Amino acid sequence: MEEEEVKEMSELLSIPMPTRPPVSGPPSQLHSPSLARSPLLHSPTPQTPRAPVSGPPSQLHSPSLTRSPLLHSPTSQTPRTSELHSIPATPRPPVSAPPSQLHSPSLTRSPLLHSATPRTPRFARTPLASPMRRAIVNMRAYLEDIGHLTKLDPHDAWLPITESRNGNAYYSAFHTLSSGIGFQALVLPLAFIFLGWTWGILCLSVAFAWQLYTLWLLVQLHESVPGTRYSRYMHLAEAAFGAKLGKWLALFPILYLSAGICTAIIIVGGGAMKLFFQIVCGATCDSKPLTAAEWYLVFTCLAVVLSQLPNLNSIAGISLIGSVTAVTYCTLIWVISVSKGRLPGVSYHPVEAKSDVDRVLGILNALGIISFAFRGHNLVLEIQATMPSSLKHPSRVPMWRGVKAAYLLIAFCLYPIAICGFWAYGNMIPPNGMLAALYAFHGQDTSRVLLGLTALLVVFNCLSCFQIYAMPIFDTMESGYTKNKNRPCPRWLRSAFRAFFAAVSYFMAVAFPFLSDLAGLIGGMALPVTLAFPCFMWILVKKPQRYSAMWYSNWVLGSAGMVLSLILTIAGVWNLVKTGIDIRFFKPE
Repeated sequence: MEEEEVKEMSELLSIPMPTRPPVSGPPSQLHSPSLARSPLLHSPTPQTPRAPVSGPPSQLHSPSLTRSPLLHSPTSQTPRTSELHSIPATPRPPVSAPPSQLHSPSLTRSPLLHSATPRTPRFARTPLASPMRRAIVNMRAYLEDIGHLTKLDPHDAWLPITESRNGNAYYSAFHTLSSGIGFQALVLPLAFIFLGWTWGILCLSVAFAWQLYTLWLLVQLHESVPGTRYSRYMHLAEAAFGAKLGKWLALFPILYLSAGICTAIIIVGGGAMKLFFQIVCGATCDSKPLTAAEWYLVFTCLAVVLSQLPNLNSIAGISLIGSVTAVTYCTLIWVISVSKGRLPGVSYHPVEAKSDVDRVLGILNALGIISFAFRGHNLVLEIQATMPSSLKHPSRVPMWRGVKAAYLLIAFCLYPIAICGFWAYGNMIPPNGMLAALYAFHGQDTSRVLLGLTALLVVFNCLSCFQIYAMPIFDTMESGYTKNKNRPCPRWLRSAFRAFFAAVSYFMAVAFPFLSDLAGLIGGMALPVTLAFPCFMWILVKKPQRYSAMWYSNWVLGSAGMVLSLILTIAGVWNLVKTGIDIRFFKPE
């Protein structure tokens, strides 16, 4: 059948056709769709070579031209079509038109453009110098470098936390270590009085692992949503729990962990300055010493001077000094205590309570002290916000590297302070912790140089800790101004904000000098920020598969953290009501 059809077709095509005049018309109509499909364009005369298509170089590789029939190769045609194309055709004049119309859609679909050249892939014909190719390559590199989905608040460039984003893993380690260890570590041996050796070490280890896990969750949640960087703990809480509920849950603990710790730092730092003066001056000094409130004022003035540094990255050097001084004085205190030996008549048995209620309250107070020793979770996202981030180099990598180095040093400080301090002083350790025990029991038989150096290192550490814990408050105060005025905060107003906050903290330190006696209660109230909220925020933001190991573990840890926080808060209040506290309003010592 196929041979008969081909024979009939050849007979039909052998009939001579009359010659037709060449197509004439205005150049603008030569490439219309109707003309391209007209039978006038078919002729049996042999085809003559056509002039190459001309046009601007930037249009030679346009997508429309690459789809043009000019690029079709005759090698891919079927035998029938090859026989039909072998029929001689009459010569036709070359297509003439303005260069701007040579690449019109109608022209690219016209049969006039069929060519014998082989078809090549679309982008294979694009040279490296092509503007389109260069634009694609440059855009791809740009997106890989900075992350094309990240949306930053324009006001962040004016605020102290996110004003500079050139941080690195070293800055992360400095800030994390400076904020993660301090005077709260010196009261850890008090927890062992109620828990004993075994339960004390076990509870300390569980708390350390727990808070390190929640710290990892926060680092991962910083850029958990594509296109968003949660640069502040409050922002992440609002995104996870909702605007109203997130603010209600996280506002008070975060404000306390910033403003409350700054107040406690003034008390500890001012007291250390007073102690340093007494050691240097000696017992025979004739000069009139300053009062405790005046030492608080001296410390606050020094903190205000240092707080004039503009942003969080600019205080990296101060955080380094704070980290070195914290590790040094913690090491000095436990080394001196161990070298002097145990006190005579020291006991390691848990304190015998008068009733079961007192025993339970003591255990819960000890857990609150341990939880109070781990701080800094409210600053993790702020520290990570100072780092650059891209698709290739996300900020969580250097941040976690710095956190691991910092917490390795923190572990080397907390465990010796707790274990060696309890070994040296046992149940005789005073309520103010290791620093008070060192001067109370070894003030006479220890070199004044070591005692004075220890007190001076505490002062330096408190000054550096004040800067990093006050930074979220500075950021909040300046954020209100920049959002209302839509311009950066002037230098004089920034200085006024920081001096005002320091003045408020000083007033609180003078009015409530007994805040250090509330360590257990404070630790219970701030516990959700450290141990509970990160677990719930991971579930709500990352949405792990239901009933998976990650889903179960975060639900269990988050619920346990909330229950423990509630129990510790109630126990702290009950303990204060039952045992009382030396309330000294406006009477610092």
